[in-house]
Amino acid sequence: MAGMGIEIELYAERPNRRSRPLRGSYRNGEELALVLSRLPYGEGRLGRVNPYGDTALNEQDAGAALAELDALAALARTPGQREAVEDLGRMLAECAATPGSWVLFVGD
Repeated sequence: MAGMGIEIELYAERPNRRSRPLRGSYRNGEELALVLSRLPYGEGRLGRVNPYGDTALNEQDAGAALAELDALAALARTPGQREAVEDLGRMLAECAATPGSWVLFVGD
């Protein structure tokens, strides 16, 4: 999985080719991909993030994913991985608190 990364972007509405993100997280993509890869595939919202494509979560899904964050944080083994999980938590919390918003995971 070396070299692979997952970036995260927050959108005010469902992302499409013309939308621009409100903000994004691009620094910890490789670390985030490594931590997410340790989750059982298909389990919960975060276990469904596609490392090779895009995965979008609406504000309800983002709220549900917040409940999975402690389990994800327990899988972080380095300071960079912990930082990636914390950044994801901020993005999910902002999305969950903003009606109509979406978080987009952009896989390699």
